[in-house]
Amino acid sequence: MPTAILSALAEEQLGLIELLEQPRKVSHAGRDFWLGQLHGQSVVLALSRIGKVAAATTSTALIERFGVRQVVFTGVAGGLGAGVKVGDVVVATDFVQHDLDASPLFARYEVPLYGKSRFASDQVLSRLLFEAASSALASSNALELFPDARVHQGLIASGDRFVAGATESVALQQALLGAGHAALAVEMEGAAVAQVCHDYGVPFAAVRTISDRADDSAHIDFPSFVDQVASRYARLIVERLLGLL
Repeated sequence: MPTAILSALAEEQLGLIELLEQPRKVSHAGRDFWLGQLHGQSVVLALSRIGKVAAATTSTALIERFGVRQVVFTGVAGGLGAGVKVGDVVVATDFVQHDLDASPLFARYEVPLYGKSRFASDQVLSRLLFEAASSALASSNALELFPDARVHQGLIASGDRFVAGATESVALQQALLGAGHAALAVEMEGAAVAQVCHDYGVPFAAVRTISDRADDSAHIDFPSFVDQVASRYARLIVERLLGLL
C-alpha cells in the first residue's frame, strides 16, 4: 500500500515527480496521479487543487482508487499565530474549518453530525513529520534567506477564502480564539483532507511552509517563494519522512 504525497499546486511538488523511480501516470477523476518508488517507498503523488471540495475529491480518489495507507500534505500557508514567521514551518496537530457556520442548528465551526469542530492529525505520522521537518530545516540552503526559521506544531485553519488583509486576518483570529481555536496558520485544503481521512480511517499528517502573514504584507512574489524556499523544504521533508517510515 503506497503513501500519498499531496499538494495543492504543482509548484509545491516541484522536483518530486522527477525523482520517482519507475514512474507511472494514471488519470482518474479528472486528475493525474503519479505512482512509483521514492526514497525506497511506494508512493502516489497527486495535486489536490485549490479549495476544500477539490481536496476532498482528490483525497477520496487516493483512498478508493489507489488504496493508500496514509496521506501526507505538503504546501504553503499564511501565518496566523504569534511567533509564526515567513519561512517557518507548521506541522498540523489538528484542523478546523474557519468558514463553517451551521448555527443555530450547531455551534459555529462544529461539523454537523460529527459532534466536533476539529479533526486531528495522526499522532505517529505527525511526530515523524515533525522530526523530518526539523531535520530538513537544519540542513536547508533556503535558511540563508530565513536563518531563524523554526518548526511549529499546532492547529491549522482551512477555508475557501484566501486571507490576505490585516483586518480580515485579525477578525479571523479573534473569531477562532473566541471559540477556543488558537490557529497557527491558515490555508484552503487541510481540514477537508483530514475529514475524509477520518471517515476512512486513514492516517493523515500535513506540513505547511509559511509564505506570508495572511495580512497586508501578503503580496510577496509567490512563485519565487515556492521555487526558492517551499519546494526545497518539501523535497527535503518528504525525503527525510520516507526514510523514517
